[in-house]
Amino acid sequence: MELLSLSNAPLLFIAAMMIKILVVFGVTMGIVAYATWVERKVIGHMQTRLGPTLTGPMGLLQPIADGIKLFFKEDIIPTEASKIPFVLAPMMILIPSLITMAVIPFGSDMQFTAGGKTYIIPLQITDLNIGILYILAMSGLGVYGITLAGWSSNSKYSLIGGIRASAQMISYELAAGLSIIAVFMLSETLSMREIVAQQSGSIFDWYVWKQPLAFLLFMITGTAEINRTPFDMPEAESELVSGFCTEYSSMKYALFFMAEYANMVVIAGIIATLFLGGWSGPTPWGPVNLLGKIFGFMFFLMWIRATFPRVRYDQLMKLGWKVLLPLALANIVVTGLVVVLAQ
Repeated sequence: MELLSLSNAPLLFIAAMMIKILVVFGVTMGIVAYATWVERKVIGHMQTRLGPTLTGPMGLLQPIADGIKLFFKEDIIPTEASKIPFVLAPMMILIPSLITMAVIPFGSDMQFTAGGKTYIIPLQITDLNIGILYILAMSGLGVYGITLAGWSSNSKYSLIGGIRASAQMISYELAAGLSIIAVFMLSETLSMREIVAQQSGSIFDWYVWKQPLAFLLFMITGTAEINRTPFDMPEAESELVSGFCTEYSSMKYALFFMAEYANMVVIAGIIATLFLGGWSGPTPWGPVNLLGKIFGFMFFLMWIRATFPRVRYDQLMKLGWKVLLPLALANIVVTGLVVVLAQ
């Protein structure tokens, strides 16, 4: 057996890559579409409402109806807007969130026999030896789209939303990166696949038990980075109408919300991979285990939205710089001492 690569079976390698890309893209966009329905139903029941009920059985066709409505709505570009960046901004937010999924492993290796040879096909689009650095780099690009959307709209509400997004990303990206350094100190690798392999023994091998503080810190900072309640300051409907996307309409407006739910999938996938054993779990089907963990964390984010009010901006900055950042640094120091003493 040998690992399938471009050198030993180019046509088979290209076909396998295309299939994996299409499957990951299709599943991600399917989750994005129906996460809107799930969130409206979950929050509705938590608030003693029903949520969507009329469009299809139990409102299951509501995401399709919303997509058709937004697709055919008039696309308005403000007269005073900077048109090129105004058009590019929604794509600059969505694309980084989608390509981040490329390094998340979603199952164990498969074996495939062709031409008398047996090949190993990893259930992952690509395995980078610096996979988590790639994720941090791509996740950091999304804020450029938000900032560009706020600036190019030539609206005071949009501009304030974009500025808030930039400050929030700087504040919480640092704490998020520092919080997961402790995981790398234990795993001694930056490869997402290797990190999952080290947690595949049993549930007690998951890093959530070895690094509970890092798990908590990354969960909070990840929620803030994707602008979810209670950290949705860049939108802040009660203050900024709709924040950075106030002047957008039609499919451009839809792209912002698609990016938000795609980021939910990404952050849930990262947390599942780094702390919850990735695709390893109770069932023999790795993708099922990973999807179950992703759905569980997405439900948690919806629960948080239905429970907590939005924090004030000064509270947001204080939490990031005076609480989360010192805790992340302290966790690195303690983990380093434990590793040295254990050796």
